[in-house]
Amino acid sequence: MTAPGRRLLAVLLLHSALTQVITFVLRPTSAYRALELDVPAAWLGALTASFAVVPLLLAVPSGQATDRFGERRVMLVGAVLMVFSGAVFATERGGAAGLVLGSVVLGTGHLLSVVGQQAAVANTAGPGRFDSAFGYYTFAASLGQAVGPALITLIGGEGALPDTTPIFRTATALGVVLLACTAFLRMPVREQAGSTAGTGGMGTLLRLPGLLRALLVSCVVLAAVDITLVYLPALGADRGLAAGFIGLLLTLRAVASMASRLFLGRLVARVGRRRLMVGSVALSAVSMAVVAAPLPPAAMAAVVVLLGLGLGVGQPLTMSWLAEVAPAGLRGRAMSLRLTGNRLGQVLIPSAVGLVAAGVGAAGVLGATAAALAVVGVAARRLAVDGGRGT
Repeated sequence: MTAPGRRLLAVLLLHSALTQVITFVLRPTSAYRALELDVPAAWLGALTASFAVVPLLLAVPSGQATDRFGERRVMLVGAVLMVFSGAVFATERGGAAGLVLGSVVLGTGHLLSVVGQQAAVANTAGPGRFDSAFGYYTFAASLGQAVGPALITLIGGEGALPDTTPIFRTATALGVVLLACTAFLRMPVREQAGSTAGTGGMGTLLRLPGLLRALLVSCVVLAAVDITLVYLPALGADRGLAAGFIGLLLTLRAVASMASRLFLGRLVARVGRRRLMVGSVALSAVSMAVVAAPLPPAAMAAVVVLLGLGLGVGQPLTMSWLAEVAPAGLRGRAMSLRLTGNRLGQVLIPSAVGLVAAGVGAAGVLGATAAALAVVGVAARRLAVDGGRGT
């Protein structure tokens, strides 16, 4: 890789990590703020879904904008929105409605940033290196997901409910850093998609064999990650666990996902994408079911590590598969289509489990999520994703 290519990759990885730090600080902290306001457990599902409602509508247009205007411009808008979301949370106004508004803005900014990042990785990685490239990209994302909850503990204290105001302000400052990082991105000039791709691109993508199964796996795995962000704190509150310990669990989950993603290219080369995907989803399902059971803290931490190992694989595998099968001029749209499925899952699945929470609590939500993971694990057995193994 050339020196400019290494610099571009370094900035992209930093951008990915910062995006996830901000998101994984703001989302759990908004759940704690909701608990401060005595929001019922069922409404936590609505708060989770609000992160995805508007982005669900904007996912495909954001991919079209990325293919047309370039990754950097889309990422700039995303960074501005993430700064604004932190400011909305930090104002402490509006009660539950203010939390929902901040979550909607955060979700939109996150969407634009991620679509731009994923298209940039897909368009700059060489043939045969998609698994490794997306493994490194999602490793950086997992790094951000690990740092985010750790910041909650560091800034908010170790009580059952942390001091949320300084956490929101810190996330806003990190958003300014993200904006500066975006300004330094310099993407190489590429040929634009032709007119046929521009008009029939989505139809071409929707006809790809196995697309729906891949999208199903992706959206359920991501929804499971979202549910841990909201319902592990709720489970801790139900059982009197300190916020610092829950923050540690979220960090362990993210670090375990980092490990599986860092070596993704080697794992795919050894066992193939399909076997790796099925095995990872099965591990996630079993771990999610076990973590919902009453466990000693040490055992709970060990199970969360296994959960993170499983949940870390599904996203980069579906990204690398899409990057291989999508035409070069349609990769922004391909990534946005995957994100559309993810956002749909983020709207429907947490809302459904929020209804479950009203009757059986946070542990029941985690058990229901485990069942959903088991279902998509069965579906993944028929997914043909081994056509072009990355190294």
